[in-house]
Amino acid sequence: MNKEMFEALEDLSVEKGINKDYLLDAIEQALITAYKRNFNSQENVKIVIDEEKNKINVFSMKEVVEECFDPAIEIELADARKIKKRCKIGDIVEVEVTPKDFGRIAAQTAKQVIVQKIREAEREIVYSEYSDRQGEIVSGIVQRVERNVVIVDLGRLEGIMTSNEQVPTEEYNVNDRIKAYVLEVAKNAKGVPQMLISRTHPGFVRRLLELEIPEIYEGLIEIKNIVREAGSRTKIAVYSKDPNIDPVGSCVGPRGTRIQNVLNELKEEKVDVVEWSEDPVQYIASALSPATVLAVDIDEENMASKVVVPDSQLSLAIGKDGQNARLSARLTGWKIDIKSESQIKGGE
Repeated sequence: MNKEMFEALEDLSVEKGINKDYLLDAIEQALITAYKRNFNSQENVKIVIDEEKNKINVFSMKEVVEECFDPAIEIELADARKIKKRCKIGDIVEVEVTPKDFGRIAAQTAKQVIVQKIREAEREIVYSEYSDRQGEIVSGIVQRVERNVVIVDLGRLEGIMTSNEQVPTEEYNVNDRIKAYVLEVAKNAKGVPQMLISRTHPGFVRRLLELEIPEIYEGLIEIKNIVREAGSRTKIAVYSKDPNIDPVGSCVGPRGTRIQNVLNELKEEKVDVVEWSEDPVQYIASALSPATVLAVDIDEENMASKVVVPDSQLSLAIGKDGQNARLSARLTGWKIDIKSESQIKGGE
């Protein structure tokens, strides 16, 4: 290794934030392998890098013995004392075995190691930078779509959105700018950090609400639960300990102005914001919004309820393909059986 190579190591430690000793240690290990491979050696060798003299020396580590049977790993006492005067049987002495053309091999090996370690260090830096972003919202540009997997350019790493995490009603095209929820940051088989992202996760809606509704971000309004059928409908239960705060009104805003950015991001998805209550009767009635509920009869032991709605509200309460009733049951944790007034009067 020449002077320029050592200077390059110094520059890398500053520019890339890679510890110089870490690089030198990696180079030493690689040089040991290179020496054994190029010179067909089975010796136990040690590499010494002298930065001041811009030199690399190879030393064979040999055990001091009375009679040498394996010169690759042993040295007789008399020969050993020519190197280290006060050595004794059983000691290890370092015998220099640096080949004449080892400098060229060392330079090539060092370059390869540096390139590799720079790549690894940069990946580790990126991983460390993003590894704690689970549960956040990120924004990026669709780079490509491969086998129903959307690859999103997030700057220093890629976002991977599998088909299960894509909204069925959305289409993702190259160069589209999208937002998504971070499920996990992990390394692939090659050690490259990747961010697994989602647009279907309920957490995506939660984070959007936190960004748009100050009272939620500040903790004045609590999101008790969110259930979604992504691309179709979301139900959100909110609550505030402060009696002066209307949690639903604060989230929706006058004519829906406060929640509008959330709706814009969710596109065609309908969003119901309802008030959470510890009273299951009141909570179930609210959960079935936008339908009007006349009565709720609960069976606490079986966590089941029977709900009565006006005849004109039955289809609205149940929803298309039972969606409103299904989401309301998931939101509250109660089984919900919906009947109309006529059905109740008729004895159904």
